[in-house]
Amino acid sequence: MINRRQFAAGSTAGLALATAGLDRFAVAEEQSLSDKRLVALGVNALARAPQQSYFADGHRGASMISAHLMCVDNELGESTSNRIVALFDQNWAPSKLCKPFPQAEPIDGAEERIGKALAKGNGVLREVGHDAIFAMHAIKAFRMLPDLATEERVSGICDLIGAFKPWRDSAPSEEVAPPPFSDSVAASEYILKEASESIDRFKGYGQGFAGHMLTFGQSLVELAAMGDVEWAEGCRTAFRKYVTVTRLGPQSGDRKIKDHSFTELRPDEFEYWNNRGDKTLGIGHVFKYPYAFYDLLARAKDPDLQKELDAKAWNLF
Repeated sequence: MINRRQFAAGSTAGLALATAGLDRFAVAEEQSLSDKRLVALGVNALARAPQQSYFADGHRGASMISAHLMCVDNELGESTSNRIVALFDQNWAPSKLCKPFPQAEPIDGAEERIGKALAKGNGVLREVGHDAIFAMHAIKAFRMLPDLATEERVSGICDLIGAFKPWRDSAPSEEVAPPPFSDSVAASEYILKEASESIDRFKGYGQGFAGHMLTFGQSLVELAAMGDVEWAEGCRTAFRKYVTVTRLGPQSGDRKIKDHSFTELRPDEFEYWNNRGDKTLGIGHVFKYPYAFYDLLARAKDPDLQKELDAKAWNLF
């Protein structure tokens, strides 16, 4: 299912060969993966989010970057990737949120500024760890497309990271001790196990806790894997607080949410996306959850854990 981290940055000649015989619409969508168009749209959305609805629009930006990475890292194939790109083209790509920024020279130290903005959280659990999630996406995106690291975009993303507020920021349990995030195998297995237990714990209450266990945890593993271990480990206390919260399970007054219906379809299949309506993207969890899920599974080495998560994945997706 997963062929690790192969990026679609092929030559023009290769692209022409790969898309020979396709209709013009399909070629345009294939090109959007090769030129990382969804990444560029996502960066624009992340940078513009604090001017609009920082929480919801930040999700939309991160989801476009997640979708690109999910398609490429997992080699989802032409039909699946084209369907995903089409969903963005029908929904968010034409919006003000994603419109281009004025042309400007890229600045030095863009990633460092984002890392420092994240570090200002200083162990505080801020809105389910979205400061870390969005920071990782932005840093990764600028490394993929360094010409987009302009002052206006970088400032907007730093403002977005700083906008997140403390949430259930109580002391973490001493029993919560994740492995170093730089140990991607052990850390990924730890996060997946916590997510699996959260799925069971929160049945009837929606799967946001399990989903964000994946996205928050994966963002720290990914930061460390990119070499940004200090920024990842700077979020350790906040992540421990989040694990502590999820282990408590549903609390009095928590809203009940109808569980998903069982399905054998998964987000790495064309049928999954083809069966979704054109207006069912929400704020983007439908892309962010599976990207983190597949990335962590690819890093983990425990076949029993993979089997366990595969059997439960319909709860999330």
